[in-house]
Amino acid sequence: SLSALSLVVQYCIGQLYMISKHSHEQSERGEGVEVVQNEPYEDPEHGSGQFTEKRIYLNNKLPSWARAVVPKIFYVTEKAWNYYPYTITEYTCSFLPKFSIHIESKYEDNKGNNDNIFGSEPREEETEVCFVDIAYDEIPERHYKESEDLRQFKSKKTDRGSLQEGWIDTQDPIMCSYKLVTVRFEVWGLQTRVEQFVHKVIRDVLLLGHRQAFAWVDEWIDMTMEEVREYERATQEATNLKIGTFPPAISISETPLASTARSGPNSAPSTPLSTEAPDFLSVPKERPRKKSAPETLTLPDPGRRDSLFKLPSFFSWNSSPQPE
Repeated sequence: SLSALSLVVQYCIGQLYMISKHSHEQSERGEGVEVVQNEPYEDPEHGSGQFTEKRIYLNNKLPSWARAVVPKIFYVTEKAWNYYPYTITEYTCSFLPKFSIHIESKYEDNKGNNDNIFGSEPREEETEVCFVDIAYDEIPERHYKESEDLRQFKSKKTDRGSLQEGWIDTQDPIMCSYKLVTVRFEVWGLQTRVEQFVHKVIRDVLLLGHRQAFAWVDEWIDMTMEEVREYERATQEATNLKIGTFPPAISISETPLASTARSGPNSAPSTPLSTEAPDFLSVPKERPRKKSAPETLTLPDPGRRDSLFKLPSFFSWNSSPQPE
C-alpha cells in the first residue's frame, strides 16, 4: 500500500517528473532549459547515480538592471549529480567566470527538524536557516494557478490535501527537502546585489517546483522508475525543440559511466525553473497505487552567501492504505 512506503522513496519519482514537466512549461523559443547530457554516473563515495548537464537560457527573465550589463545571448550551465536522497547541483555562467551556485540537497522523512543534516563543520559565515511552506508562502503572481493552490487542491487518486493552516505540525506522514545553498559572485560593486537576487530566484523556483510536485501527484503516483525515465527522455527532446535547439536525440543510457568519465562536484538531482501532462505524452495507465508523504524545504537569507534552504515543501499524505 502507499502508506507503507516512505515519502522520500515515493518522491524520487515525483521530483523527476516535476523537473521535466516544469522545465518544459517554462521554456519557449530561445528561452528555457536545453538538456545536453543525462547519463548514469558511478561515484566511489555515493555509489550509483545520474549525471545531467543542462544549459538554461534566461536573458529575458533577468531584471532590467542585469540585462544592461549582460550579453544579449548567454546561458547558465547546470551540472547535477543525483544520488537520491542526496544530490549536488552546480551552476556556472557562460560569461562570468567568478559566478557560481552550489546546492546540496538531502531528503528525510521528518518535518524539517534535523538541524545537523549537513554536519556541524564550521563555515565561512554563519548559515541562515529559512523555512518555505509550499501551501502558505506567497509565490509570484504570474505563477499562481488555482489548480496548484495547495490550500484547495485535493488528490483524487491518493486523497491527499487540502493543506490547512498548521498542516506542517499535524500531518503524518511528512517529509522535508533540505537545501544548502552557496552563492558566489566576486565582482566588485555588484556582488551583494547579484547574490541577493540569486537567492530570491532560487527560493521562488524551489517553492513553485515543490508546489507543483504535490499538485501533480495524480500524474506521477502510479509511475515506475522506468516510466518516469522514459517521460523524462521524451520531455527533454520536446523541450530542446521548443526553445529552438536541435541537438541529436537525447538518450538516457543504460550503461553506467565510470566515475572518471565526468568530473564530480566539490562535495546532486537538479533544481527546476517553473497542469496536466504535455500534449505529446500520455500519463501511464491506472496501476495499483503506492502511497506517498509530505515534504519540507529550507531556504536562504538574501543577505548571506551561505544559506540553508530547509524547504518545507511538506507533502501531507495521510490517506487510508490502498490495496496493492
